[in-house]
Amino acid sequence: MTDTPDHPTDTPANAAGKPRFKVIDTAEDAARKAAATEQEVDELLEDGVNDEAVQMKLHELEQEHRDLDHAIATLEERLPYDRLTLQRMKKRKLMLKDKIFQLKDKLEPDIIA
Repeated sequence: MTDTPDHPTDTPANAAGKPRFKVIDTAEDAARKAAATEQEVDELLEDGVNDEAVQMKLHELEQEHRDLDHAIATLEERLPYDRLTLQRMKKRKLMLKDKIFQLKDKLEPDIIA
């Protein structure tokens, strides 16, 4: 696969079964993906959405968060590494953590009784 803005580099899983991840190489790709995730989570936070759909999205975001954590660690081990790519990955990881918390809060509200 070529490394272009339309086709980010796809990193295959290794023999140990490490997760696959995609390197977001442009600001436009990162912004587009963040906006899409934001919209999907906002739709799930509306009233009337079943818990199963929220659970599925939560699982998907948790998996992506784990994959990004592994990708960041791998990228930091290799020298030299692209600081801009690393910064974008860390920003995405933080955004995912916030969305995961919002979805968990919807499933199990913190109600003080």
